[in-house]
Amino acid sequence: MFIDTHTHLYSESFDEDRDAMIARAQQKLITHFMLPAIDSTYTSKMWDLKKKYPDAMLVMAGLHPTHVKPESLDNELDHVAQQLASRTHCAIGEIGIDLYWDQSTKQIQQEAFAKQIQWAKEYDLPIVIHCRDAFDEVFEILKNENNDRLRGVFHCFTGTEEDALQAINFNLKLGIGGVATFKNGKIDQFLKKIDLKHIVLETDAPYLAPTPYRGKRNESSYLIEVAQKLSDIYNVSVTEIGEITTKNAKNIFNLD
Repeated sequence: MFIDTHTHLYSESFDEDRDAMIARAQQKLITHFMLPAIDSTYTSKMWDLKKKYPDAMLVMAGLHPTHVKPESLDNELDHVAQQLASRTHCAIGEIGIDLYWDQSTKQIQQEAFAKQIQWAKEYDLPIVIHCRDAFDEVFEILKNENNDRLRGVFHCFTGTEEDALQAINFNLKLGIGGVATFKNGKIDQFLKKIDLKHIVLETDAPYLAPTPYRGKRNESSYLIEVAQKLSDIYNVSVTEIGEITTKNAKNIFNLD
């Protein structure tokens, strides 16, 4: 049994074959799919998917850092607040800081990130962090907001061993996906030093398809390729990878 802790199944990329794609994943024993938020324009699509697959889909609320814009920030954060107040979510995400695409919004990205972490602690929800070219900035916010209610997943983890240990110290699991299968992904070089109890599986579909599908549209069924890579790294069976990472996901997202 497996859980895809990060998959954009509501993406336009799946409009032609969404149900078939979900069926392929379920045939591979992927039982739950966690849907990270981007901004208000996707909310209805996420809940439509939840309505169609009520037991399998789990919805997050949040504002993605690349969608933090000065002209829409207040309205978008109000939307997140309204969603949290009116519906049940599995997490607040994906939130964080992205300085790869736009450094001019750094300050308001930091403010939005901190605000959403505060909401997560208020609602006792895990956070799901997006970080690109911004490890120092993300860790600075986490340090300021750290308390015993802070928990979550460092999505699409691509940092160093030191970064991994720092994330774990903030009670974060490492979201491991297709990057672990890339020849230049680097994290496979130290991942075995990280106890499996700190790992959850994800695809980030339709992005970052694992080898041998790299460069193509990713989908949740490819989570098995990630599990196989971790099986090789940790020298345990794919079944054990599934059992441990599923337990980790259930604990962090409070699914039991």
